[in-house]
Amino acid sequence: MARVGVNRYNFLLESLSDLDQSLRLRGSRLLVLRGKPQEVFPRIFQQWQINQLCFEVDVEPYAKSRDATIAQLAAAAGVTVSSHVSHTLYDTEQLIAQNNGKVPVTMQSFTKLIDKVGDPQAALLAPAIIPPPGPFDELVSVPTLAEVGFTQAPTTIFKGGESQALARLEDYLRDTKWVCGFEKPQTDPSAFLRPATTVLSPYLKFGCLSPRLFHQQLLAIYRVAKGQHSKPPVSLRGQLLWREFFYTAGSNTPNFDVMAGNPLAKQIPWDTNPVYLAAWKEGRTGYPWIDAAMRQLAEWGWMHHLARHSVACFLTRGDLYVSWEEGKAVFEELLIDAVSNIDMFDQFEFRCLRWLLCFGVASCSAEGNSGAALQGCCTSRNRPPLACRTAALVHLYQC
Repeated sequence: MARVGVNRYNFLLESLSDLDQSLRLRGSRLLVLRGKPQEVFPRIFQQWQINQLCFEVDVEPYAKSRDATIAQLAAAAGVTVSSHVSHTLYDTEQLIAQNNGKVPVTMQSFTKLIDKVGDPQAALLAPAIIPPPGPFDELVSVPTLAEVGFTQAPTTIFKGGESQALARLEDYLRDTKWVCGFEKPQTDPSAFLRPATTVLSPYLKFGCLSPRLFHQQLLAIYRVAKGQHSKPPVSLRGQLLWREFFYTAGSNTPNFDVMAGNPLAKQIPWDTNPVYLAAWKEGRTGYPWIDAAMRQLAEWGWMHHLARHSVACFLTRGDLYVSWEEGKAVFEELLIDAVSNIDMFDQFEFRCLRWLLCFGVASCSAEGNSGAALQGCCTSRNRPPLACRTAALVHLYQC
């Protein structure tokens, strides 16, 4: 598993606490068990006399391996296993089947596939009442940050949980004119007081928001607009389809999260340079736009997609020539919305190594967003000190 930073872990704990409160309002509660899944499940199968295990399908590499192991342990214990697709709009395996067994490798081909398949299933309503669990003689409450080993406090401004997700969804979708006119490449990475994008990705990642509910509400707004709205890949619906595209490609490509043995990744002899990697991670490269973005990442656990593309390109082919696998590890540690398939394909492989242009914009390195930087992206809250900007890494930028 990837190393996880305090902002991301705290977002998870807040999401679990919010889920617990929601379950308690329905007469139940959340049980959080301590330990490794492959050790905990065999024990509770027997102690709790479990006869059925239900879980949500997760197509990330670690989750697929984990769930396969648990399914085998359940079968050995005589437990029936039932898995359900709800973290994505579609069953990614069925999408591949509909595409004649081929993995779509361009957004154009993927949107054609979606047009062929049709709209996803509607989101289900939450039950009004859930039976309570029985009594337990072990610790089952949501752990604290201290309990899982963190001593530092989180610094992100974003709070986890379904209640937060639904409030944010309602807030952004209330402005239907903005929804219909939304075009991702035109959004402003320097908008800090109110981000120019929805910042719903962390909530989608942690299951706080159903992508089908999001999609359903977007279609309702589009129907009222009678076709007068932006279209994929740049529209808000397009962002959900990008997410689906990366999940589908990632879950059906061997070694998708690494370079070696990955048929979609260029095999590049990257430099090994821990000094450059540390300067990039800590916002000490000497390029104000790059350093401001990385400092925002460290503080908030989130940054605008243009900033992600810029820092990813700067680390790899743009300037430092450090492996994207090193950058992906940093993203997975610091981003509260980190998803292995999306981090690898969108921010690194897709933007920097295989296809060099997207939306007709070269989102590459320090010059790629100089306009945004000049318009205020390097604010006082994340602008590096002058000494860092002038005495760190000195490189002639070339893209």
